[in-house]
This record gives sequence, structure tokens and C-alpha cells, in this order.
Amino acid sequence: MARGRFITFEGGEGAGKSTQLRRLIARLRAQGLNALATREPGGSAGAEQIRDLVLRGAADRWSAISETLLMYAARRDHIERVIEPGLSQGAWVICDRFADSTRAYQGGPAGAPPGLIAALETHVLQGTTPDLTLVLDLPAEMGLARAEARAGAEMRFESKGLAFHQNLRDAFMAIAAAEPERCAVIDAAGDLDAVESAVWSAVSTRLDLG
Repeated sequence: MARGRFITFEGGEGAGKSTQLRRLIARLRAQGLNALATREPGGSAGAEQIRDLVLRGAADRWSAISETLLMYAARRDHIERVIEPGLSQGAWVICDRFADSTRAYQGGPAGAPPGLIAALETHVLQGTTPDLTLVLDLPAEMGLARAEARAGAEMRFESKGLAFHQNLRDAFMAIAAAEPERCAVIDAAGDLDAVESAVWSAVSTRLDLG
């Protein structure tokens, strides 16, 4: 059986990743593809327990290094139990956040050492990397306003302040600029249908869906 494809959505808070992931899943299934939706942190039973630790509580609950280690513990379980089994069975695995989020959130404005993150990527990912990463971009002020409108219990990162989120946007743009063959930047400031159309254009063009 041919290995499936791995697509990730990245971007700051309120960029609409979850909504666009659901729309992309529907389009892929309409093409007759086996498409699996998942998320990070989380996606597997063990990783979802770690998600509760990371996304709830005070903004300063964890240091950047502790947070990075928690994220990668969750990611390894997710890879072992969901992502790799899905890909090996030919599924298109579509994930809301992956390793780029750790680079941006913990390694960017938070300040976890780049060498630590690079070492974890090598030893934890073990070659599991996206075929395509869709970076949904919009001004930090707009993203935070959207996130606050849907406010729930998981608001730890939203509470870190505007400067953090402006730096976060810059970090995602730097990742996309450094790896243009993998990353496609999508303007997420428009209406949902326009963003969906841009997402589908990137996916169908880059992954030869026709």
C-alpha cells in the first residue's frame, strides 16, 4: 500500500486552523481519499492528557524548556499511535499544529534553546515530517480578537499578551521563508470561503490532486 500524505496547519491564535482543517478533510474525502483529522498537542489518548497540562493554567505555569519537553512527549505518543499508523495505511493525515508550533511558540518568543528543539526533532520525529505545511497568517491583533470571542478553558497562550503574539507571527513567517518547498503561506484575514479556496489551491497544486 502506498504511504499516505501528511499535511499540517500552522499559525497563531485565531487564524482559523481548525475550521479550515475540517473543510479540507471534506474536500479530500469528496475526492475519494481516506483523510484523517488530528491535532496537537493531543491527537492520542496520552497526548490529550498532556494537552490539559500545557494549555490550562497561568501563562507562566511552565518554563520554555519544560513546555518544550511536554510538547515533544505528547508528539512522540501522537506519532506512534496515530500519525505513523495512518500514513502506513495510506491515509492522508491532516494535523492542526505539529513541530513548527514548538519552534514558534517555545523556541521563538519564549526562548527555548534552538539546539534543544533541533535535537528533539531529530530523535522524536525520526523522519516523520509534513509533505505540506499550510501557514495561516493574519495580524496578531485580529487573531487574538477572534480567539477571545471563542474563549474557553484553554486560553493559556492567548493570555501571554500582544507582543508575544506579534513575535509568534514573525516566527511562523521565518519558518515559511526558510522552507518554501514545504510551506505555503495562506492569507487568513479574509472570509472563510476565500481562505478555503486558497488552501485547496495550495494542496491540489503542490500534491498533484488535479
